[in-house]
Amino acid sequence: MPKLPLMRPFTGLRPRPENAVDVAAPPYDVVSLKEAAQLAKGKPYSFLHISRPEIGLPEGTDPYAAVVYAAGAENLKKLVEQGILVRDETPAYYAYRLTMGDHQQTGIVGAASVAAYDVNRVRKHELTRPAKEDDRVRQIDAVNAQTGPVLLAHRPDDQLTAVLDQATAGPAAYEVTDGAGVVHALWVIDEAAITARITELFEAMPAIYIADGHHRSAAASRVAAARRRKLDQPHGDELHESFLAVSFPSDQMHILDYNRIVRDLNGMSAQEFLVRLADSFTVTVSASPFKPSKKGQFGMYLEGQWYGLTPTAPLPDDPKAGLDVSVLTDRLLDPILGIKDLRRDARIDFVGGIRGLEGLQERVDHTDWETWAVAFALYPTAMEELMAVAEADEVMPPKSTWFEPKLADGLVSNPLD
Repeated sequence: MPKLPLMRPFTGLRPRPENAVDVAAPPYDVVSLKEAAQLAKGKPYSFLHISRPEIGLPEGTDPYAAVVYAAGAENLKKLVEQGILVRDETPAYYAYRLTMGDHQQTGIVGAASVAAYDVNRVRKHELTRPAKEDDRVRQIDAVNAQTGPVLLAHRPDDQLTAVLDQATAGPAAYEVTDGAGVVHALWVIDEAAITARITELFEAMPAIYIADGHHRSAAASRVAAARRRKLDQPHGDELHESFLAVSFPSDQMHILDYNRIVRDLNGMSAQEFLVRLADSFTVTVSASPFKPSKKGQFGMYLEGQWYGLTPTAPLPDDPKAGLDVSVLTDRLLDPILGIKDLRRDARIDFVGGIRGLEGLQERVDHTDWETWAVAFALYPTAMEELMAVAEADEVMPPKSTWFEPKLADGLVSNPLD
């Protein structure tokens, strides 16, 4: 069987330019059911009807019920039949530019190799949860397409950047500004010589890295394996042998902090807790919200007061143990607050840095609907740290990275037939 390249062009399913603004939607997993319903209200072409089809079903419908996946497939079929979504005839790559304020990043939308993922050439850094993985498998199978792109990073490549600069010199196929003010622009790259060059440049890379989308990529691998088993003579280049991905240069990626809040002080009073902290951290009172300005600093909000925390012992050199998220767990959350399993312990929750320190303070201060005792602000994990963990075949702690801006769903999908 032929060996697929790391990345290849594909015939994307895209909205017509005049419908792009009505189709584009936030990723399925960053909006609640209520938020999705509100965003899609009065917008029959919104991709949320495909990615969150339960918004069109009776209230209380189990989001994992078969009827939900069937509704997503039917809604996608309708948009194709109505001519809202159109399949490209020529295999293409797509240049995708995200602009959020002063930040801009430009990457390539392509079909990444499942085989490369399976041998860890598409490198992972997170564990997946079976229930979420099963959900994505059922969704891909039902709609017979990959509709949610996996966010990848590749090490900067001057030649690939030059190709992208040329491809984006003219007007985009469409530009869409989302509700957060982020501009999503897409260019079609379908000239055979250029697509071959992009494939060649990716093939020369030792590895690329999953930034966000571990469940989608794992599900794509499972779908490919199942479909492979059903074929009498698989060729190895079937459409299900790749998964929809967007790869950006690692030096353009924008990671925000991913912060923690804890429900109680493990039986201690605030004063007892501060005394325990002094064994492992230098604790300083801050007159204003404390936002860490460098690696190895932590902010803490407790009983209306902000503090700065600095570990008294040096940080480990190990790629995983040296992460700030690991240091906080190993020296504070586990030994002092008794939180040993960040994935399952209901006493801890995670707050994306996009909500700012105000979001942390609000969760602790507002006790009318739920109680949180203390919040911790972290310095953002660096892309180099993420790649070092992946290179070491290690797994990062849960909720280590929050990427902004987010990719949009619906701008281009990868049909599997």
